[in-house]
Amino acid sequence: MLLSVPNFSEGRSERVVDALEASVASSARVLNCHFDSQHHRCVFTLAGDGDQLTAATVAGAGHALELIDMRGHQGLHPHIGALDVCPMVWVHEADHDAAAPAAHAAAEGIAALGIPVFLYGELASDEDRRERAFFRRGGPAELARRMASGELRPDLGPDQPHPSAGATLVTARRPLVAFNVELDTPNPEIARAVAAELREAGGGLPGVRALGLPREGERAQVSTNVHDAEQVPLARVVEEVRRLAAEHGARPVEAELVGLAPAAALEGYPDDPRIRGFDPDQHVIERVLGEAV
Repeated sequence: MLLSVPNFSEGRSERVVDALEASVASSARVLNCHFDSQHHRCVFTLAGDGDQLTAATVAGAGHALELIDMRGHQGLHPHIGALDVCPMVWVHEADHDAAAPAAHAAAEGIAALGIPVFLYGELASDEDRRERAFFRRGGPAELARRMASGELRPDLGPDQPHPSAGATLVTARRPLVAFNVELDTPNPEIARAVAAELREAGGGLPGVRALGLPREGERAQVSTNVHDAEQVPLARVVEEVRRLAAEHGARPVEAELVGLAPAAALEGYPDDPRIRGFDPDQHVIERVLGEAV
């Protein structure tokens, strides 16, 4: 069994999110759906074999092409497409070899819709293309310019972004944890300063990507992806955010898990800050997969 975690650039219309869910549920089991209006993004976690997940993600991409228009899209989360990211995920090493063929098949199906596809992570054609940030920098307008100039060519599909659906990033990977920490300050510059030192590229925690983002109300957010939760559990992320935020007179007050996380990510997690709405039976991969099987 594999997982797929398609990320769509829609987090405000429940009608559209429900329609996207119906599309992906036609071929695979939906384990989780998370959407956020400020990030303007929804994330599904799907389970199935390679063929089922390929069919589900291509169906989702086709429906997103009809439902989501990226022209004028405004959201906190970096993005380049209606179906922005589509990773195929192996939970157990025995399934590692099945993930890449499923990812390539999904990429071919998405490209056949007229959407350019870029392969990243372990499927990237060179080191420069391993990180999602390489493709997202400057947003959709900059992506279009880079493609028009010939600086950036897709791995599959047309040489220009789709007029309304943009482009899609595809990979095969282990589970990562999307984890957000909210601070008791509305100042996004503090969140950005914390993120800059927290992320691996800034000399921080290994395998951690981080952004500082503004939120409506009294809290700024440190948004992270933790690529190896066994090496860096969320307790360590929180501890480091707490230390770095204190240098700016702030502290973490609440956290958020986007989608599912492996059990190892939650080992030793402290009572504070609490993870909003967290239920291990609904958000721990091993528990949810046990029920699905």
